[in-house]
Amino acid sequence: MSLARELELGIAELGLKLNSETTQKLLDYLALLQKWNKVYNLTAIRDAEQMVSHHLLDSLAVLPHLWPGHWLDVGCGAGIPGLILAIARPGWKFTLLDSNSKKTSFVQQAIIELDLHNVDVCCARVEDLNSVEKFDGIISRAFAETADFVGLTRHLLADKGRWAAMKGTPEQELQRLPEDVVVEQIIPLQVFGLNAARCLVLLKAI
Repeated sequence: MSLARELELGIAELGLKLNSETTQKLLDYLALLQKWNKVYNLTAIRDAEQMVSHHLLDSLAVLPHLWPGHWLDVGCGAGIPGLILAIARPGWKFTLLDSNSKKTSFVQQAIIELDLHNVDVCCARVEDLNSVEKFDGIISRAFAETADFVGLTRHLLADKGRWAAMKGTPEQELQRLPEDVVVEQIIPLQVFGLNAARCLVLLKAI
């Protein structure tokens, strides 16, 4: 199966409607990731088909459960999920944060080559980030345990903002949340070609 066909089937299964220009940009991002990965080891996944399911579709699976606004992707790595979400939602704004300069250099190059105008990238530790503008949503995938994720980013969340944590089986770690942070929803996710437990945890401060 071609990568384009695998992506098309996965998008359809998620119930998303993305135009051909968007799906082509997702494939162009994948090609860039493969190219840079040979030199900079940006992701442990080398197989292109696996990248479609484990990176592109896994990121796109959360899209129906997110909301418009300014998003912060903490520990974005090679732009997963933030850059993928930015391609799919050009009307939303995204800031991608990682402390690894090799990864943020790749993200910056991808932003230029894919001609994206709704993304910026910052190389810093999240606890050192002092943004004047607060974020409507803060998302992470495999950044840290949920309690650490909310603790380290709390100063960056807008008054009515919420966190979105992409997780596998988070039940145990959610018991260690601070008392003034509550789980709003745990949404199970089914990803085409990905045989693993996935969910999106939405949280808010009270």
